[in-house]
Amino acid sequence: MLYIDLPTLPEFKALISKREDACVSIYVATTPLTQHVGATVVELGNLAKQALAQLEAVDHDKRSVAAIAEYLDDLAADDDFWRFQANALAVFATSHSLQTFRLPNRLHSMVQVSDRFHLKPLLRAITFPHRAFVIALTENDVRLVEVFPDMPAMEVSIKQMPKDAGSATGRASVNDRSPAGRIHGSEGQKVLLRQYVRKVDAAIRSVLAGRSEPLIIAATEPLLSIWRSVNSYPGLADRAIIASPGNMTSADLADQARPILDEIYAGRIDSFRRSFEAAIKQGRATTDVVTAARAATYGAIDTVLVDIDEIIPGTVDEETGAVKFAAGESAATYGIVDEIAGRALLSGATVLGVRKEDIPDGAPLAATLRYSV
Repeated sequence: MLYIDLPTLPEFKALISKREDACVSIYVATTPLTQHVGATVVELGNLAKQALAQLEAVDHDKRSVAAIAEYLDDLAADDDFWRFQANALAVFATSHSLQTFRLPNRLHSMVQVSDRFHLKPLLRAITFPHRAFVIALTENDVRLVEVFPDMPAMEVSIKQMPKDAGSATGRASVNDRSPAGRIHGSEGQKVLLRQYVRKVDAAIRSVLAGRSEPLIIAATEPLLSIWRSVNSYPGLADRAIIASPGNMTSADLADQARPILDEIYAGRIDSFRRSFEAAIKQGRATTDVVTAARAATYGAIDTVLVDIDEIIPGTVDEETGAVKFAAGESAATYGIVDEIAGRALLSGATVLGVRKEDIPDGAPLAATLRYSV
C-alpha cells in the first residue's frame, strides 16, 4: 500500500514562509515496493551532492553545509523510514531541520537550493485527487474501499461499521412488512434504512476526518438517495456508481471510480477556463509572469494555475513584485512561478498545480485577478 503524509494547509503555508540562508528542496521518485527502494536511496544521495555543491559554489558557511549534509545522510541511513514509501518523496532541509512528505503522485527527481523552499511540485499532490474512497452500500453489506492511483484498491477495516441493515436496526430484515410493529410498510422500510445509513456515516467519520479525497457512493435506490440525504462528508462526489455493489470486488469499484476522478479533475479545469475567459475580457486575468508576480505581491490573485514542471529562475522583489530573470539556476535564485504561487496562497488565493497542457496558451501560469493591476 501507499504510505502518504501530505502537508496540511497550515504546514504548507509554514513552508512557504520559511526563510533561511540555505533551504534545500529535493524531490525524488520512490516506490512502495521495499525491495526496490535501494535505487531511491542512491538517487537521494546524488541529489544531496548536487545541493551541497551549489552551496559550496557560493562559499556558503561550512558549518551550515555540514549540518545539512548530516541531516540528509541520516535520512538515507534510516532503514525503517525507507520501508514505508509512496510514489514520490519531498525533502526540505536547512541547517536546523529536515522535513519529509510522502506523495501519491509521480514526480521527476530534482533539487533546488535557495533562501526558501521550492514547493510547486507539492501543489499537484494537494490540489487534485489521486485517491478516493468508495462506500459500497447494499441492505446486506457495506464496505469502505480506498482507491489508489497506482496500487490495488484496498478495503478499509472499521470496527464500528454495521454488518448490514438488519443488524444495524435490530431486526432480521428491513423488508419485514408485518403490521405488528410500530414501523412497517414501504415508509417504515425507508425509516429503517435511514437509521442504517446514519450508522454507516457515523462509522466512517473516524477514517475520513480531516481528509479531502472524494467519497464516491456505489449503490442503487433507495439507498443512493438516502445516503445523499444523511452524508456528513463534504467531499462527496456528485456522480455515483449506480449499480448494486454486492458482487463487485474492490478492484471493480476502483475501475468504476477512476473515470469519476478524471471528471472531477476535468471539471475544475473547465470551470477555471470559463472564469479565465470571462475575466480576461474585463482586464482581470493574465498569463504573463511579470504581471502575475506583481498581482501576487499585492494580494490581487483570485485563482492561479501553475505548471508544476517548468522552473523559471530569478527573483521577485518582496515589496513591489518586480521580477529579475536569471540565466540559470543557482543558490542565489529560486523559481519565480513557485514564488508567485506561494504569495498567492498566503493571500487567500486558490492555487492549482497542473500540467502545462491544462494552462491557457500553454503558459507557465494563468491567473484570474480580484482587480486589475
